[in-house]
Amino acid sequence: MLPLSLLRTGQGHQIMVELKNGETYNGILVNCDNWMNINMRTVIRTSKDSDKFWKLQGCYIRGNTIKYITVPDEIIDLVAEEEQKQQQQQQQQLQQQHHHHQDKPMGRGRGSGVGRGRGGNQNDGNMGRGRGGGGGDQQGSYRGGRGGRGGGSDRGGDRGRS
Repeated sequence: MLPLSLLRTGQGHQIMVELKNGETYNGILVNCDNWMNINMRTVIRTSKDSDKFWKLQGCYIRGNTIKYITVPDEIIDLVAEEEQKQQQQQQQQLQQQHHHHQDKPMGRGRGSGVGRGRGGNQNDGNMGRGRGGGGGDQQGSYRGGRGGRGGGSDRGGDRGRS
């Protein structure tokens, strides 16, 4: 359970925020952002020494000044319920996607055996740029095998030999 998800679920509920300077704010959470900046309404601000009180219609609290936040237990229960619902929805989506793709071929595969090499003529099927085969004649005119250099072997051929 992440703190931001807890705060987002707590919108519209009573919370208590204590700041690093010791002041506390009791009020209804309006919203919060990714930096934990908070907007509250119908707020009672209490001084550090708890001897002064102010009633505010609304306030904005910057996230990096917050020491801790107290939320009611019902919000924690709501977050747990929402997480369970999200997990169930994700499982259902995965099952639907898996079922949907069972009758279709997956991906593009490894190609048709026509190579990426050069040369060759169009009549013998050794043309184009794809995987497999290799262009040129398989005796090693330019590139043989799987598009490697020389030799006509599967990979590399006579590379480096003179």
